[in-house]
Amino acid sequence: QVQLVESGGGLVQAGGSLRLSCAASGRTFNSYAAAWFRRAPGKEREFVATINWNGRIRYSADSVKGRFTISRDNAKNTVYLQMNSLKPEDTADYYCATSSRSGSTTDDPTNYNYWGQGTQVTVSS
Repeated sequence: QVQLVESGGGLVQAGGSLRLSCAASGRTFNSYAAAWFRRAPGKEREFVATINWNGRIRYSADSVKGRFTISRDNAKNTVYLQMNSLKPEDTADYYCATSSRSGSTTDDPTNYNYWGQGTQVTVSS
């Protein structure tokens, strides 16, 4: 069993930065792939970024490429999402997810079997 707790969300002006953290319980977390998804008001859940078990492979959605960076510190059982140059359209609830089924990256939410409760990010114009 893995529990995920996100933190770091908040209100920021357009052009600003935030760093989200996702702390995981469970000794085997460092064998799992992880990802960030988001859900904006009135919209469906959207893939943001994913990282493999050792952090050497990662990719992000085109909408955030060049602005957001996913990383992980397996010694701390934590995954991060550094968000720079934030835009109002980045406003959403951000969710961390991990998969005990694979250590490989994937943008398919059905491959993730553990999810956090989410943290809210609001970007004002």
